[in-house]
Amino acid sequence: MSTKHWADLASDAVVATGRPAIISTGISPSGEIHIGNLREVVTADAIYRALEERGAGASFHFVSDNFDPLRRVYPFLSAEIYEPLVGRPISEIRCPCGEHRSYSEHFLLPFLDGLRALRIDVEVVRADELYKSGQMTPHIITALENRDRIAAILRELTGKEMGPEWWPFNPLCPGCGRITSAKVTGFSPAEQSVGYTCDCGSEGIVPMAGGGKLVWRIDWPARWKILGVTVEPFGKDHATRGGSYDTGARIAREIFGIDPPFPVPYEWIGMKGMGDMASSKGNVLSIADALEVVPPEVLRYLILKERPQKKITFDPGQPLLQLVDQIDDTAATGRDERALELSTAGGFLRVGVPFKHLIVVAQTARFDVDEVVRILGRTGYPGVERPAVAERMAYARRWLESFAPEQLRFEILETLPQETSEFSDAQRRFLGRLAERLEPGMDGEQIHKVIYEVTGELSDVAKPGELFKAIYVAILGKARGPRAGWFLAFLGADFVTKRFHDAAAS
Repeated sequence: MSTKHWADLASDAVVATGRPAIISTGISPSGEIHIGNLREVVTADAIYRALEERGAGASFHFVSDNFDPLRRVYPFLSAEIYEPLVGRPISEIRCPCGEHRSYSEHFLLPFLDGLRALRIDVEVVRADELYKSGQMTPHIITALENRDRIAAILRELTGKEMGPEWWPFNPLCPGCGRITSAKVTGFSPAEQSVGYTCDCGSEGIVPMAGGGKLVWRIDWPARWKILGVTVEPFGKDHATRGGSYDTGARIAREIFGIDPPFPVPYEWIGMKGMGDMASSKGNVLSIADALEVVPPEVLRYLILKERPQKKITFDPGQPLLQLVDQIDDTAATGRDERALELSTAGGFLRVGVPFKHLIVVAQTARFDVDEVVRILGRTGYPGVERPAVAERMAYARRWLESFAPEQLRFEILETLPQETSEFSDAQRRFLGRLAERLEPGMDGEQIHKVIYEVTGELSDVAKPGELFKAIYVAILGKARGPRAGWFLAFLGADFVTKRFHDAAAS
């Protein structure tokens, strides 16, 4: 079995074809473009980087499928405003917030900002411009002239009859503005125009340039020809037998006279507890929100460490902390080094402290960076770099606000909480004895040992759980908290002994 990273294997296969390396990706910006969508672009970018490294002269573009129609009123849209606009191209629909030139740009531009944060440099191609500029017109003519051959290909591969009224082109009705309700009645290659009749009652002639679009299974191979695409990742739905890639490959060869691109099918990214992400369902985590809680390199690594054909489940809870630690460990040990190289591009600041550990220390130090560095230095992590700690702490704070389970959130109380007045005699004796036995310089394991010694001494009068509860109530005002030994070591003997003496006397 090859030990090469999958992106290098893909680049080997692309170079072996002898064709120029022109990589394409595409998404319809019909809703928030989320980290599930990100897999396509990160996959393409990894292959692009691998090809560039070997001097293959690759190019890489992203197609915004903004000439697609708004298919329905999604949960995040106002039905009153958008119900009348269903069926219109999303490039021709008003922006939901009023700050962008169209509906599609409202969702596309934040996505492009996310790509820049992820250090992905890609040429953006807008589908509406391909059509309106006339670049697609020769291929529209070819498709219309070969309607019957295309219908036969689709019937052979999908088993579906296209019917006598089917055409490979959807006219954009000037009357209602929809691209889903008009049918072709004829066409003129010389005039580069299409006759139509629409369900709204409108009929007439529209220009091929901007007056409609090819249906998806023909639009895709036509785009391959215009852009010269030779490599393309795409979701597993397109990779099924008789799916869009199969039909596109046949249409590319037999209708447009080109070879189809080298295929890189990929599995979905799911959200823990929510299934596969879908903008139309609203069960998404936006790229912007994800980049608030993890460095961009970690988000890239989530995708690049797995083969494209393997499903990824993104869990923004505690498993996210483990993912950050995994890339930190990779940076230290060299394991899975190629995935790390393709993820970081030299911009990752390794901390060398488990993320969960840092989260506990950060809250203990009230997010004071210098205090966090000092605590880490005296509790087993000397020599940590302040800039790296400061950057990681900013992510930790936002993760705590957005995704942390309740048991990991806490705040050190400045004064003794009222709840200590309800302590039992055993709890007060427990805290008093701890205060007497804790010494400056003890590490977490030493403190943990002392806690269990004192717990054992009082086992005849109280259960261990009630005694441990007293530690957290005295400091946090809540019944649970981080692992007690290291937590008290972070706080320091002076603070802890005074707080426990006060609690014992309350």
